[in-house]
Amino acid sequence: MSLSASAPTRHRLAGLALLLGLATGQSALAATLETAYGPVEVDDDPQRVVTLYEGALDATLASGVVPLGAVTTRGGDGVARYIDDYLAAYHPETDLAIVGVVREINLEAVLAQRPDLILAPPQLADEQYALLSRIAPTIVPPSQPLGPDNWRDESRLYAQALGREAQLEAAIAEVESRAHELAEALAEAEVSGEASLVRWMPQGPLVMSERLFATGLLKTVGLEVSDGGLVNDRGVHSDPLSLENLGRVDSDWLFLATLNAEGQEALDAARTSPAFARLEAVTNDRVVPVDGQLWSSATGALAALAVLDDIEAALLTP
Repeated sequence: MSLSASAPTRHRLAGLALLLGLATGQSALAATLETAYGPVEVDDDPQRVVTLYEGALDATLASGVVPLGAVTTRGGDGVARYIDDYLAAYHPETDLAIVGVVREINLEAVLAQRPDLILAPPQLADEQYALLSRIAPTIVPPSQPLGPDNWRDESRLYAQALGREAQLEAAIAEVESRAHELAEALAEAEVSGEASLVRWMPQGPLVMSERLFATGLLKTVGLEVSDGGLVNDRGVHSDPLSLENLGRVDSDWLFLATLNAEGQEALDAARTSPAFARLEAVTNDRVVPVDGQLWSSATGALAALAVLDDIEAALLTP
């Protein structure tokens, strides 16, 4: 059974309530955190952590904790590739349990991990919170308007729940130092101009907002970022565009993100079209393919370092 957009029947909810009542009791609680659902008490040293949000997984790992379970990334059947790379490098024996997808949490899979802490996404539905919080203290960050730096507040709240504030602050400081160094290197190399981020989907390209995590990092290192006025104040991306209309974001640098094989196939097909070939970024060889799981979906300190690595490789590598 999973927690999806369709509400479970009252009978199933009653059965779940009974099941949750049999869950292992929590250990002594030592701290109170302010969350989207009010004050939540957490243990001072949680040992069995489950993350239900890509940003929570990133923050947990950046804080030096390996969770038991996580949800899949958008467009994939496992965690994001940059997370896989990190685990392979630093925690090769780790085998994360998959406990759902981005918008559908598998409650039984969460319960099977016997967590003593659950780190959930902002805007978690009331029904989901009611059930998850019966299993373990569930931390939901307060909602914020879309912004490139939201990950900092979210990560700090997750780190407080983990009792790992110092480790997380060190990771944030590393991001800031890395971004500063890269901005200086780009300025010294006289690399500048306007950049746009486009996610390539089978139904057409989507221009990503100027206020996203990755586009914020592009600004931080000194590039101007444009979404061509195609994204409204509340949107994450534009409606699908025709190739002809893609010229509205024909920036000096065009970062093209694909989430999966289908997106890559659509992009490969687009490259053969005259409309794509006419783009100034294409003509000047300033089209930068990037991993959409990282650039258009991920947030957090580890994700930031991976994005900065991509920027350096694309703009500074001869």
